[in-house]
Amino acid sequence: MVLDKFRQLGELKKMRDQAMQIQKALAEEKIEAEEQGIKVVMTGDQRVEEITIDGQGQNRLVEVLNKAIKRSQEVAAQKLQEMSGGLGGLLGK
Repeated sequence: MVLDKFRQLGELKKMRDQAMQIQKALAEEKIEAEEQGIKVVMTGDQRVEEITIDGQGQNRLVEVLNKAIKRSQEVAAQKLQEMSGGLGGLLGK
């Protein structure tokens, strides 16, 4: 029984490490979209890096959008945790 819990913890660590590698790779990806004088550059992990409208940088807009995206990700993570019951269900607690 204790051995099973250690095995589960090992699997969780492996999954966490893989998720962190994927997250790092996504952070390094650059995605650009441009249309009608508006250009947006984002990373693969959904962080806005640049917004340009008619050649003018929009740093304030970048900051606000990143805050909104972060909050939406936090809400999504919280909802997922509520649905899954956290790690307690996996570890038999």
